[in-house]
Amino acid sequence: MEIMAETSIVFPILFLTLLLLLLLKYFKSTTSNSRPKTPPLPPGPTPWPVLGNIPHLGQKPHITLTEFAQFYGPLMSLKLGTQLLIVGSSPAAAAEILKTHDRVLSARHVPHALPVKTHELNPLSLAWAFECNDEWKHLRTVCRTELFSGKAVELQTRLREEKAVEMVQFLRGVEGEVVKIKGVVFASVFNTLSNVMMSRDFMGLREEESSTSGGGMEGLVRRIMEVASAPNLSDFYPVLGRLDLQGLRKRSEDLVARFFAMWETVIEERRRERAGSSASSHQDFLDSLLDVAFSNDQINQLFAELFAAGTDTSTTTVEWAMAELVKNPESMGKVRQELATEVDQSFPKESHLPQLPYLQACVREALRLHPPAPFLLPHRALASCEVMNYTIPEDAQVLVNVWALGRDPTFWEDPLLFKPERFLNSTLDYKGSDYGFLPFGAGRRICPGIPMAAKHVPLVLASLVHFFDWSLPGEIDPNGLDMNEKFAVTLQMEQPLLLIPKVRK
Repeated sequence: MEIMAETSIVFPILFLTLLLLLLLKYFKSTTSNSRPKTPPLPPGPTPWPVLGNIPHLGQKPHITLTEFAQFYGPLMSLKLGTQLLIVGSSPAAAAEILKTHDRVLSARHVPHALPVKTHELNPLSLAWAFECNDEWKHLRTVCRTELFSGKAVELQTRLREEKAVEMVQFLRGVEGEVVKIKGVVFASVFNTLSNVMMSRDFMGLREEESSTSGGGMEGLVRRIMEVASAPNLSDFYPVLGRLDLQGLRKRSEDLVARFFAMWETVIEERRRERAGSSASSHQDFLDSLLDVAFSNDQINQLFAELFAAGTDTSTTTVEWAMAELVKNPESMGKVRQELATEVDQSFPKESHLPQLPYLQACVREALRLHPPAPFLLPHRALASCEVMNYTIPEDAQVLVNVWALGRDPTFWEDPLLFKPERFLNSTLDYKGSDYGFLPFGAGRRICPGIPMAAKHVPLVLASLVHFFDWSLPGEIDPNGLDMNEKFAVTLQMEQPLLLIPKVRK
């Protein structure tokens, strides 16, 4: 009887407990279904403990991430230490990042090695400003109006042409010698910019060309770029930022200070001249900045960014274009024939450029295969957003793999071949509206210097091809030319291009 009594009590309790559990599960599922589900992070390689995906990247991350995209898809996520990285590797992903969600994803991820990481200096930066705020817009407007507008670029025409002539005359004087193409072009481009900005040369062509050891101004700019792009524990683990364990921040500050020292006396001289004169002689970009009361810190930061970006990207593009033309003699012959028809015996001028479509196509093809900045500059998410049915969390670093876009077989035919013909009679351009071809970016953060580069790069290339036959030292077969890349903020040739000029009769 006692057993029966206990059983009669236990079974109702078990039944009520089971019923309660079922009701709780039902209400939980109903509630969770009523709330919208947050899309997952983009797929990506499995991270290692603590290190995340840092060991996966290697020395050429643009290639590694392109290979990953073939397996994980056009939008990926990786963990670099404690930080989240999102990478877009297709035209569709690029359009989502740089157009559809441009406002939310237009913030800047600033490497810890850069001095502009501080809140005191960051508002002075054009390239690395944390956000596209009013200060940044004002700075960009000043640059666009005084440097990169159609009117400003036209006023600079004679100067660019004069510097191209000086480069040709220098090369005629070293006929038969081995020449480091990048050094000569860098010095010419640097002096062009320095005259636009401060009305003076800062470099000698012979000095920079002979600096094969990496010294000189080119070496300084390259080291700044290398420090900025070096793997940094402070970026992977921000809690370590103040310690600067690798000394990259200190090296960066020292290199940038050397850069500033080059023109600080010029700024002071110009201030004294203006103070002692009742009339303002408006002659160059420095005068424009002094007219709007820019401080020395503002001018230093802006000049450093304009010199570093303007010289390195243009020089690298010309070097890659020359390497491709030497390696592809048929294309070189077509450029020469075009120049012989349109330019004849005179020096190439910017007025000739619209009549040189094959030369322009060679520049575009070099930019496609060898974009100056393979990832552009890193973006950052201002807020969480949904891209291609995945979540990009707030503060995630966002990259667009421009190197992968230019080699996408679904967008380009024979993507690995140098074929300038693909750009003839084509509407594809590099001004940010064709998302399979973005060497200068798109959206709010698009490179503001495109109008100047679009004139300067083809003019320099035309001058090199028109007046000289070029050969490799040691009778190297052009097919054996080393086309390996060295990754940094800009994508350089691993081995500098060395050529021997012979004046063409």
